This record gives sequence, C-alpha cells and structure tokens, in this order.
Amino acid sequence: MYQPKSVYTDIALKALIHYLEFGDTRNLVFDNIPEELYQTQRACFVSLHLDDGELRGCIGTIDPQEENLVKEITRNAVSAAINDSRFHALEPEELEDITISVDVLTKATEITALDELDPRIFGIVVTDGSFRRGVLLPGLEGIDTAEKQIEIAKCKAGLNRTELEDLTIYRFTSNRYH
Repeated sequence: MYQPKSVYTDIALKALIHYLEFGDTRNLVFDNIPEELYQTQRACFVSLHLDDGELRGCIGTIDPQEENLVKEITRNAVSAAINDSRFHALEPEELEDITISVDVLTKATEITALDELDPRIFGIVVTDGSFRRGVLLPGLEGIDTAEKQIEIAKCKAGLNRTELEDLTIYRFTSNRYH
C-alpha cells in the first residue's frame, strides 16, 4: 500500500481508508497533525494515480471551502475518489494500487499578459466570467508552454471556441506533496 511521505498525503490516505470503510468521514480522528494545519485555510487539490502513473482521480478547490486545511484535504481526497466524473468510484481493493499527491495552492491572481505565465511554476484558472472555468495545476508532464496550458484549461471549461481576449486568466503556485 502507498506510504505517504508528508502529513498532507497522510491525511488524504487516512480520509480515503476511513471513507471506504465507513461511508463518511464524520468520526475520523487524526493523530500527530501539526496545529498550524487546523489554523490554516487554503485551497488544495488531491490527485490519485495508479502505480504506473496514470490518473485515477483529481478534485480540488481554487478557493478554500472548509474551515481548515485538514478538512479541505479530507473533502478533496474523498471527492477525488468518488466524484471525479472521468472515473468510477474508487473501490477499497484499489487502495493497494494508488499513489496520492496533494497540491496546496496560493491565492490566484489575475494576469495581464501571457509572459506572466510559466507552466512549470504557475497553475492557471481560465474563465469567461460566468460559472465556466478550467483549472490546470503547475508542473504537469508534457505541458511546457503557456499556450498549451491555456488550451487545455479552455477545453476543461468548455471554452475552446472562446477567444483569448474574452477570457480572464488567473495564476497561482502550489506546493506538491507526495
């Protein structure tokens, strides 16, 4: 089974195990979590991958939805396992074959020019100002230009036919934990 290398992925794994056993995370108790994670409110993404690196689920938030980072990671870990519409819900026996990463995000800020982007450093949010928005994390394999990053984010948002000048782009950084 996956062995977390950080407190962030340890939270995610424990949340998944508890949810798959009990069907919720209400009575989940964590041991040895630094107090600062209970006092920090940040957005995050939780990604699940198969042992061969193939994506198995990824859900996150751009703005924090929970009162602290522990609850944010817990929420997004469970959502990545059961609510990512690209995959069927994670089965308990699949826990043996997954790895987990947690990206803790900074607050997204609007850019004014494409040269403010670097897909190795910055993730992006692309929106048309309505409810449609596409998000792409930084440092993803095979995405080495801002144009490619924007193209993918536009597709995710269903905005592939929208002209760049009709979109607002935000950038953020993240720390990725395994």
